[in-house]
Amino acid sequence: MRKFLGIFTVVLVLALSGFIYYKYYFTFSEGYRSGLLQKFSHKGNLFKTYEGEIILSSIRSNNNVALASEKFLFSVADKNVAAQMELQQGRMVTVHYHEKKGTLPWRGDSEYIVDSVKLEQ
Repeated sequence: MRKFLGIFTVVLVLALSGFIYYKYYFTFSEGYRSGLLQKFSHKGNLFKTYEGEIILSSIRSNNNVALASEKFLFSVADKNVAAQMELQQGRMVTVHYHEKKGTLPWRGDSEYIVDSVKLEQ
């Protein structure tokens, strides 16, 4: 019986570890998004995180105004990237992100974690 409980405990710990890794640390997808950096803030009650919002426009008018758009909500974990983002509000940017399957309170509210930003010309 002890041998069975020992093996069961090891299997349970490994399964739980694998689930936690997949849910919170495994990169499900990564890529780039471009658009207008509309909002960027440092917020939270217990854990202060950097949160942002980019307007992704698929159709533009003659005056370079977005007609059809959607929002891309993201979090930033790196303070250096957050400092760059604060300077780029209201401008067209391209960000590189990693998508996770779950969120952690100290990493941000979004499953999309931005790790670099580039100003578009």
